[in-house]
Amino acid sequence: MTRLVDGRWIERRPRRPSVGPLLLMETRLMPWLAPQVPLAVPVPVVVSHSPVAVRHAVVPGVPMSSPSPSQARQLGEFLRALHAVDASAAPGLPARPDLPPFASRVLPLLPSSRQAAGRALLSLIAGFPAYAVVHGDLGPEHVLATDGRLSGVIDFTDVHLGDPAIDLAWALYGTPYAFSRALASAYGMTPELRARALAWHRLGPWHEVLHGLTTSDPSLVESGMEGVLARLPLNREAAER
Repeated sequence: MTRLVDGRWIERRPRRPSVGPLLLMETRLMPWLAPQVPLAVPVPVVVSHSPVAVRHAVVPGVPMSSPSPSQARQLGEFLRALHAVDASAAPGLPARPDLPPFASRVLPLLPSSRQAAGRALLSLIAGFPAYAVVHGDLGPEHVLATDGRLSGVIDFTDVHLGDPAIDLAWALYGTPYAFSRALASAYGMTPELRARALAWHRLGPWHEVLHGLTTSDPSLVESGMEGVLARLPLNREAAER
């Protein structure tokens, strides 16, 4: 649960008990991280331990809506700096989480002709490296802009030690070509990172399907499955490339 306090502060309280430790983790990690990245990020402090509540100054800007090459260069520089910090020194940084139960809950919903490709994708991603501090849930709603320039990146609840390609998936494959190209240049993209980012991009709609199953929302399951099939290669060999 999030609320604005006195027009200056964002106060966050967990809706589920499992989120409480993640909010407290941010109060240890983000003050260490903030000076090392070129855009503003939340720097929360604890205001209550029981119940858990944290508060941080409002990060200026609104969610990016018209991505431009100049914004792409800013985001590429931000991600390059984020992924270059010394992960071994990051206080409280969570380990990479296990993949959600895609194999048992989403994979069986695929047509039989696409299940080999789906299984190959899950196997491929399970073997990806984990060596950098990653945002873990980067999308346009978490990238803020003011007067045409990026001003901040928010919502680090999913931050963890992981594969930097996870933060490049949307930025490379969910944005206009000019944005993607400028970001890749600013970041210093390698073919290996680009290939892993494509795999993470293909996995994105699996989360929507799983959320729909968990919340008993058939519309989310249907739209998520459309995305899964649209992004999944037509055969196993293509999934492994």
